[in-house]
Amino acid sequence: MQSLAVLLCNPFGQEAIRTHRLFRVLAIRLAKAGIHVLRFDYFGTGDSAGDDDQVDLQGWCVDIQTAHEELVRLSGSAKVTWLASRLGAVPAIQALGQSARSAQRLVLWDPVVEPSAYAQLLRKKHVEALETSYSVPDPAWRLKLANDPGAFGDEAIGFAISPKLREQLSTLQPAQLSMPAGVEATVIADPEDRAVATWASAQQAAGVGLQSIGLKHTLEWTSDDSLNAALVPADAVQQLMLAIDR
Repeated sequence: MQSLAVLLCNPFGQEAIRTHRLFRVLAIRLAKAGIHVLRFDYFGTGDSAGDDDQVDLQGWCVDIQTAHEELVRLSGSAKVTWLASRLGAVPAIQALGQSARSAQRLVLWDPVVEPSAYAQLLRKKHVEALETSYSVPDPAWRLKLANDPGAFGDEAIGFAISPKLREQLSTLQPAQLSMPAGVEATVIADPEDRAVATWASAQQAAGVGLQSIGLKHTLEWTSDDSLNAALVPADAVQQLMLAIDR
């Protein structure tokens, strides 16, 4: 176990804020267990350079690969696991197939496997956040959301969505998120999430060594009640620790 290293790959926007403290707690517990761990911010997010309107998934792939190399350099570990949640799962999966040196295992927590549906969810939640902020909802927002596919597509609950990221989300299909051979994976998700279950089954059918674990946790990814919240569900931390330490 001393040779294991873990790279934590953030989700997007408000979801990254909600996992910030959880990832910090997880990192501390991993370090106390003798596991090397690295947290980092993608370009255009957190404390990294750039603005959120410059974010794109291919750039995140490069950032993950760079962070991986740095983790290996600092730790000397030959065995690396990437843990990615929500939209962070997409560049993590893509990065696996783009580098000769990458993770041996991937742990995905509530991964986004249908990016176009996720983009629509962000549009809906953004309008709900506007209604909450202004207290008196404007019916025109709902009409625009229903009738204009491009409306509310450049911002997600306070975070800009660049034209490039918007295009990537709208065109990327689940079939394009294929795990490379030789990489083991654990998927932790709500057992009622049919999109994740279908994607996981497809990966298993293709010969990927993938384990699915059902988990209903208390963290609401896109709930207005949790806006700007940094919650640490104990059940999620425990299951993530178990998935890493296997």
